[in-house]
Amino acid sequence: MLPKKRKPTHPGEMLLKEFLEPMGINQTQFAKHLGWTYARLNEIINGRRGISAESALAFADAFKMEPEFWLNLQRDWDLWHARQDHKNIKSIEKAA
Repeated sequence: MLPKKRKPTHPGEMLLKEFLEPMGINQTQFAKHLGWTYARLNEIINGRRGISAESALAFADAFKMEPEFWLNLQRDWDLWHARQDHKNIKSIEKAA
């Protein structure tokens, strides 16, 4: 269920606050571990880049978890933001 009053947590913030910081791993170390540039990881952490399927697989491998966790966070983020500007469309009636 998506929050209605507040935006969901971006997966990059979750990565930083719930994984990297508690483990004492900085962005540079983690980027090297993944074989990524610092810029790529930093853009995700700062919410300027989303989580792709490839990113989700990399994070899942690194933390021994399922990639769906990361993809679900991204889906919730994207859907919440899309709903902010969405104008409802009248439902279509079934032809008689």
